[in-house]
Amino acid sequence: MDTGELAWAITASALVVFMTPGVAFFYGGLVKAKSVVSMMMMSFGALGLISVLWILYGANMSAVDSAWAFAGNPFSDFALGSADNEGLVSALFGATFAIITVALISGAIADRAKFGSWMIFAGLWATFVYFPVAAWVWGGGWILSLGDTFGLDYTVIDYAGGTAVHINAGAAALALALVLGKRIGFAKGIQKPHNVPLVLLGASILWFGWFGFNVGAEFLNDLAGAGLIGLNTLGATAASILGWLIVEKIKDGKATSVGAGSGAVAGLVAITPSCANLTPGWALLLGLLAGAVCALAIELKFKLGFDDSLDVVGIHMIGGLIGTLYLGFFATGTGLFTGGDGMQLVMQAIAAFGVLIYSFLVALIIGFLIQKTIGFRIKSEDELAGVDTVVHGEEGYVLAD
Repeated sequence: MDTGELAWAITASALVVFMTPGVAFFYGGLVKAKSVVSMMMMSFGALGLISVLWILYGANMSAVDSAWAFAGNPFSDFALGSADNEGLVSALFGATFAIITVALISGAIADRAKFGSWMIFAGLWATFVYFPVAAWVWGGGWILSLGDTFGLDYTVIDYAGGTAVHINAGAAALALALVLGKRIGFAKGIQKPHNVPLVLLGASILWFGWFGFNVGAEFLNDLAGAGLIGLNTLGATAASILGWLIVEKIKDGKATSVGAGSGAVAGLVAITPSCANLTPGWALLLGLLAGAVCALAIELKFKLGFDDSLDVVGIHMIGGLIGTLYLGFFATGTGLFTGGDGMQLVMQAIAAFGVLIYSFLVALIIGFLIQKTIGFRIKSEDELAGVDTVVHGEEGYVLAD
């Protein structure tokens, strides 16, 4: 690794770390004023806990020697004590992905979760789901090796985390939404964002940091694909804003700033797995499609009756599925309509739904056990009084006399 690649790796890692405060701002603006501290603390709690767990044993678990190993040996190099400089930099970059994946889940349980219970869930889910799934997708596991399993000279494409990050987090979010149940007064139109500028600030930080998220791993590839990945990250996100706003205008009569921010995030999610394997034109189409579909998908919670507070399922799980499966049709050289056959789509679907099912089931079990033992949801009277003061003894906004 030369000095330029090293500098980019550190810079990209810093950009992705900054995305977790971006999630905190984005989510914090969407909740009630008396829940903003609680909401942002779940992101900062993940930032603290998952960083430590990743260094202690998560990085070891994220690489396997056999394609069918569940995870790497967590104690093979405890706390990365013998890693060289390149190994340490790679571990740093990998940690940032683990952190934000866990933080994303918290949006599904806004306004009603205990902080201590969330932290226990975060640690267990990272250990039993994220660390092994990272090994499956990027660390030599069964997803990365699926092409060899089918006797092909190509494999599953997930450049920056459609399966490992977004489908993974979205499926866990759905499970926790079911475990904790609906907020008091849950109904369409009742829950309004308390601070729209905070939402747009968070979305802007996420978009900024996402260039590190998507382009970051190019430090391992002599930055050969940085231009394509960077342009696709811009284009798909911009097109997704338009797709979301068009649907919002047709459906509700108004294009909103929250819709623009949500559309940007949907586009970022969708381009994540495919950023290095689409031409810019196909990336624009993906963004437009993701924005439109995710704008419709967030309504499913009202039809199906689960309270995914901040649309983690509708944006991250659905957006991740769109971006992952889209490669089966349009991946450069291997997509069904871009020179390949149907096997790319088959492999993308196996990977996507394999991660979805595993993450959902394990998150459901962990969440259920926490709820039935120490409790995951706060009391109804505390929810009405405000999570911030009850759980953290703080208020987001204190007006001086």
